[in-house]
Amino acid sequence: MRATRAQSVSLQLEGAAVVNFIVWLVVGGVIGWIASMIMRTDAQQGVILNVVVGIVGAALGGWLISPLVGVPSINQDSFSIGAMLVSLVGAIVLLAIVNLFRRGSVR
Repeated sequence: MRATRAQSVSLQLEGAAVVNFIVWLVVGGVIGWIASMIMRTDAQQGVILNVVVGIVGAALGGWLISPLVGVPSINQDSFSIGAMLVSLVGAIVLLAIVNLFRRGSVR
């Protein structure tokens, strides 16, 4: 049985979505790791928490910082240096807020 052209295009799009998701997780993990090193919380976090911090920080950066500077975050399907910086600043702000509630100081 031979796949039709529409089925072939659909499979290619699904494959691209999976690759984009994996890249999004890896980039989120790297951003979370860099932010945790800057905020000196790296020893307390594992790989999973670094990914969560990177992705949630990117969402926070996209919500707070993107409108100010006009650059999207990595959560908005933009993998540029500006998007990475916005996501990194968002992750740093997220870790500062977490540290403020945990320890009573930003550090």
